[in-house]
Amino acid sequence: MATKLLTLLLFLAFYLGSPTTVHRKLLVFLLDGFRHDYISDEALESLPGFKEIVSRGVKVDYLTPDFPSLSYPNYYSLMTGRHCEVHQMTGNYMWDPNTNKSFDIGVNKDSLMPLWWNGSEPLWVTMTKARRNVSMYYWPGCEVEILGVRPSYCLEYKNVPTDTDFANAVSNALDSFKSGKTDLAAIYYERIDVEGHHYGPSSTQRKNALRAVDTILQHMLKWIQERGLQDTLDIILFSDHGMTDIFWMDKVIELQDHINLSDLLQMKDRGPVVSLWPVPGKHSEVAHKLKLVEHMTVYEKEAIPTRFHYKKGKFVSPLTLVADEGWFITEKKETLPFWMNSTGKREGWQRGWHGYDNELMDMRGIFLAYGPAI
Repeated sequence: MATKLLTLLLFLAFYLGSPTTVHRKLLVFLLDGFRHDYISDEALESLPGFKEIVSRGVKVDYLTPDFPSLSYPNYYSLMTGRHCEVHQMTGNYMWDPNTNKSFDIGVNKDSLMPLWWNGSEPLWVTMTKARRNVSMYYWPGCEVEILGVRPSYCLEYKNVPTDTDFANAVSNALDSFKSGKTDLAAIYYERIDVEGHHYGPSSTQRKNALRAVDTILQHMLKWIQERGLQDTLDIILFSDHGMTDIFWMDKVIELQDHINLSDLLQMKDRGPVVSLWPVPGKHSEVAHKLKLVEHMTVYEKEAIPTRFHYKKGKFVSPLTLVADEGWFITEKKETLPFWMNSTGKREGWQRGWHGYDNELMDMRGIFLAYGPAI
């Protein structure tokens, strides 16, 4: 699937960049946390917007994410057509021992450093270099100067975009296409992922978020006709990963129960995938102890499976911990956030997660496309 996606991206980059197709336009949607079966044949019957898009174009059974099945690695895999170990965006949280700089899910200042982004060229940079206008809405990384290039327009992600924000972005992008100001527009939507995390992939809240997207897509199909874009605009919708149920109040691995945390120089992320840098002289001891722990696999860097296309990444840690599906890894439960229910009891903060082995069905995402060039 990765090869097919790369082929499509390269085709679109060539197609859009060709001087003989100056009127060709492309609209890309990244729908975070959108699991493949959210639009099963049965589900489509109550999602008229998605159903119309599928009837007009193509829908793959699923899109297998890169490992780890986390957001930032797959944001970049999708837009560069390269695996994580090539483009170097190997986690939501990364650490570079050489500079002592951290990438913390894009929210810290150091996350904007070219250090993390210059491993490969994303589609919007390719298009900008080809002197095509690119408009990006809430897309993580559009605010970063990558290989010396920024897109023509970037509405920077600050907080989770609302459904109104999403609708306005779609309308604005279509207006920009109509006026000739934009050749490529890319729109990011996060609420399906957020609700899937908070309430679980089967929750009413997650389903409501999906219905909100569907309603906006119905409007979009009408807006395209009203603006006369139906013969020149191609549309792609994909997701970075899926989502699975977690039970980390019960299915939790607390590292403090198995190792001395002072033996770690650095630890990045919590959840299905955790990166560890043991202090000098402690690697073997830490690795040995953790390999005895049930419900997770401990990989030393050189032993990471080749199929992950991950171990050659320059920010990959000496030890990578991968939890079994539904399990959660942390230092100790007390460090995790909780919320209070009406009885005053502390409850688990999240009901869904991703980041597990990318071959698991629940980690798989979506890929849809339609338009005159599809």
